[in-house]
Amino acid sequence: MNDSRKKKLLTPELVGAALKDSLIKLNPVAMMKNPVMFVVEIGTVLVLLMVLFPAAFDAPGSRGFNAAVFFILLFTVLFANFAEALAEGRGKAQADTLKRTKTEMKANKVTETGIKTVLSTELRKGDLIVVEQGEMIPGDGEVVEGVASVDESAITGESAPVMKEAGGDFSSVTGGTRVVSDRIKVRITADPGESFIDRMISLVEGAKRQKTPNEIALNTLLTSLTLIFLIVVVTLGPIAGYLDIDLEIPVLISLLVCLIPTTIGGLLSAIGIAGMDRVTRFNVLAMSGKAVEAAGDINTMILDKTGTITFGNRMASDFIPVGSCSRELLPVWAAIGSVKDDTPEGRSVLDYMKKHGISYDAAIAEGGEFIPFQAETRMSGIDLTDGRKVRKGAVDAVRQWVQAQGGDVPEGLDANASAIAAEGGTPLAVAVDKKIYGLIYLKDTVKPGMKERFDQLRRMGIRTIMCTGDNPLTAATIAREAGVDDYIAESKPEDKIAVIRREQAAGKLVAMTGDGTNDAPALAQADVGLAMNSGTAAAKEAANMIDLDSDPSKIIEVVAIGKQLLMTRGALTTFSIANDVAKYFAIIPAMFMAAIPQMDTLNVMKLGSPLSAVLSALVFNAIIIPLLIPLAMKGVAYKPMSGNKLLSRNLLIYGLGGLAAPFIGIKLIDLVVHVWI
Repeated sequence: MNDSRKKKLLTPELVGAALKDSLIKLNPVAMMKNPVMFVVEIGTVLVLLMVLFPAAFDAPGSRGFNAAVFFILLFTVLFANFAEALAEGRGKAQADTLKRTKTEMKANKVTETGIKTVLSTELRKGDLIVVEQGEMIPGDGEVVEGVASVDESAITGESAPVMKEAGGDFSSVTGGTRVVSDRIKVRITADPGESFIDRMISLVEGAKRQKTPNEIALNTLLTSLTLIFLIVVVTLGPIAGYLDIDLEIPVLISLLVCLIPTTIGGLLSAIGIAGMDRVTRFNVLAMSGKAVEAAGDINTMILDKTGTITFGNRMASDFIPVGSCSRELLPVWAAIGSVKDDTPEGRSVLDYMKKHGISYDAAIAEGGEFIPFQAETRMSGIDLTDGRKVRKGAVDAVRQWVQAQGGDVPEGLDANASAIAAEGGTPLAVAVDKKIYGLIYLKDTVKPGMKERFDQLRRMGIRTIMCTGDNPLTAATIAREAGVDDYIAESKPEDKIAVIRREQAAGKLVAMTGDGTNDAPALAQADVGLAMNSGTAAAKEAANMIDLDSDPSKIIEVVAIGKQLLMTRGALTTFSIANDVAKYFAIIPAMFMAAIPQMDTLNVMKLGSPLSAVLSALVFNAIIIPLLIPLAMKGVAYKPMSGNKLLSRNLLIYGLGGLAAPFIGIKLIDLVVHVWI
């Protein structure tokens, strides 16, 4: 697991920096971006003026009360700023670390006169560098010479090093990773400012991001509620005067602050920033907050079969004897022919033997001459020291090899080979000298746990569609084993775009994973496009998320994080509005029951006095924000369930909780405040 995911939510350094930023954010220009808290700040300033210049406001006898209101309002604003600063601070700390890494790295640049040591910031696209064992790779690039084991834990969090080699699918290297063995020559593929580290710095500093559409809509709602309560509170002044109730401006400001949605207003920005931070700590590079939020609203998920649902390698899944050969003998000779075979197929034979507890004498192959696979022969094998020859490979190639030595083709060979091919598998024949023993059934195996993952998505209300170039029979088999809802066989790049557009036309949001250039159009079309870090540049440019671990199935976790972001925002909004309802019934009856005795029926809290009711509600309003900061940062615990169940759960926990908390909290605070007043 990535160490960054284990970091504590709060550290002394992080809290200290957030406290400093909380004061800086008091700048009215910055506060105007949050209308709810801007209204609170204006109220704070007005009350401060009344404390400093009471005569100017004709309030000479209420200086102590006004001072108490001022400090409570000030802490309310500071706590809201602290929540946002804390969320931003986690990203800034990570950005500072990345910046130090970038500026301190050196590079061994290949020049016409030899090797020259330069700073990594001096490298340009196309430059050649040499990286030795123990050295950091100074920039993104492609391996052009050599093979090396690279530790990518600083980027992906995975502790096991990965092999990087020239000319293969794993030739791409990332700046900031370390070579742990051997030596490689790398061609830089990104100019300064365009590397992975630069993108990471940009992302984690992206706390000052544009608001997402849902966030804008919620912000508009909160602003509207603030205006409504502002009108209500302003009209209370004349009403109170008519009833001969003395409601001073600080009391009305306090009432306004208690009634407007300050809780969610103070935490809204922090929730969004923390959501992006959780995605980053899960090793996914999100290009915008909108992409993270969209992931939470996904209805349909398009997945490639190869490498996503299946391993992408043909692996031994069964042995089928032919002729007079026994089922026990065939695997033994298949294993002996694979002992020195380093191809994925050869290794899968030995893995199958180990997994199923089938024993064989590997010593038989010792000293034998390995015959590697060649395109011309389409076979591999081994010539044993006792003169016997073992071959495995394409059925027709092995048949011809056996017949050339005077052997016969056993009954059932072609029929079984055809049956394997019809199911989308690949048959490999195994022969020893003049006799064909049987067939190895190779197939692209579904990854463990995929069926459970798709069941989880189904509980989320997400439909899964598998795209594959396989024939319909093979596609149906894999789809059934994996448990996807639908599949597209013999699919081409345009087919993926077509299905995405069809789903979007039906009003659905679509997610897709991919890593190839042919996936780029579909990744761009999808609402959430997750490209693999090991994929092509075209795929990464088209997507709005990049998975640093290159695990295509991680789209499932990304969706869960997106849903957690939306759940957290919804839960705290529900809690905040329920709070406001409870505070309304707590304050208004206490303030007016002296003039309107009938309102005593609504005074269920039996608060000490109108002033203690206002101060108690104001104190509760201030302390509830810091109490909810950990929840805003960590997010509401997410469990896969339908939208209706999710809504019912939120209303039950955060709706009823939001109603009950103020009644309990304000009453307890009033017991103390009433004595003080």
